[in-house]
Amino acid sequence: MNLKEISKKIMKGDFGNLLNLHPSEVAKMLGPIPFEISIQGFLSLPESKQSKVFPYLDLLLQKKMIKSLSKVEATFILNDLSSDDRFILYSSLRGVELSTYIKLLNEINKDSLHDILGYPEDSVARLINTDFATITKEATIAEAIDHLRKHHKDSEAANVIYVVSKDGKLIDDIPVRRFVLNDPSKKVSEIFDGSYVSLKMTDKKEDAIAKFKEYDRTVLPVTNNENILLGVLTVDDVLDIAEQRDTKQIQNFGGVEGLDYPYVKTSFFSLVKKRATWLIVLFIGEMLTATAMGYFDVEISKAVVLALFVPLIISSGGNSGSQAATLIIRAMALNELTIKDWWFVMKREILSGLTLGLILGSIGFIRIAIWQNLHFYNYGTHWFLLALTIFFSLIGIIMWGTLSGSMIPILLKKLKLDPATSSAPLVATLVDVTGLIIYFSIAAVILKGTIL
Repeated sequence: MNLKEISKKIMKGDFGNLLNLHPSEVAKMLGPIPFEISIQGFLSLPESKQSKVFPYLDLLLQKKMIKSLSKVEATFILNDLSSDDRFILYSSLRGVELSTYIKLLNEINKDSLHDILGYPEDSVARLINTDFATITKEATIAEAIDHLRKHHKDSEAANVIYVVSKDGKLIDDIPVRRFVLNDPSKKVSEIFDGSYVSLKMTDKKEDAIAKFKEYDRTVLPVTNNENILLGVLTVDDVLDIAEQRDTKQIQNFGGVEGLDYPYVKTSFFSLVKKRATWLIVLFIGEMLTATAMGYFDVEISKAVVLALFVPLIISSGGNSGSQAATLIIRAMALNELTIKDWWFVMKREILSGLTLGLILGSIGFIRIAIWQNLHFYNYGTHWFLLALTIFFSLIGIIMWGTLSGSMIPILLKKLKLDPATSSAPLVATLVDVTGLIIYFSIAAVILKGTIL
């Protein structure tokens, strides 16, 4: 039976097939359906599977589920969650909700949660899993495997065993495969190299993404400043961080405030509020375009033909600016560029803008010449000067667009703001206004004494 057929059965109250699905597929089934049916389906599962399905639900549904469960059911699930999934849920709670659900935790989980919540929200500490296996270097491989079997449950964190000193300081990390492929009588000290990669509790989440990518790891140890092992960070959590970051950047770049929940879960008024703020800012910015055109109303009244090319001029500048902003923001996100590279970027974008401007300017010039000589449109006796105006205007505006689009993200990064907020609409609006000034200023110089 495929997932579509199972979904139809769930909507009719038949939850029998949920037992045969992977927890992530169960969560996918329960997510989009009405909550009344979703909670019934969740409660139809055995307790052991409920705690496995729960982390795959989105945060909004998790909160609604916990509120609807009995105190006994909620207590079991919250305490059975892996520490990283528990931290993510509790980090999203505020005020009374937070204090209420903390009371449901056992003393060990409660103390651990209080410690982690004391760290900044963008720190690695908020994501660590405290369920990890440690051994001493004096142990044999057989003893290490036996210890893992007795004290560690099946999870992604079990892929690596950590060697620590008597005072808990990290010495090395050893993949489980190395234990399997070596003689069980060997000591742990014989199979480790003393070389490892780790994160600090205070490291930012962005640092974790970069380190996982650089070293191609599935799990990394997390230590404090004294190198005492406090937890591990797994790649699934890092992928979630990267997805959230990329989603927010894409939304910002499109001129929308980052959504707190998935689009389908965001209320109508919240969605309007998130979009209206940026639209108002951009609308006010575009008003300056009308102001700029009003300033050149004399030139426009004398040469109405100039107004024909306004959409061409401002769109070319905005497009070039958006292109540059996209390239620079992505390069900064991948750590290909830093603030210190601003001069390199400026020189490169000025040359790029000049080249692109020459290409588009030439096309604009040729277009006017062809239309005039083939009598598609009569630009008047001074059509050649008009074509020159378009040619030089496109060069100037595209150069300005690429320069603005590349420098604004770097400037925002310098001011410790999110470069993604230099969205395509924002850059385009800025270049629209300044582009008109460049266009009419060049026209006033070239066409002076002719049609102006």
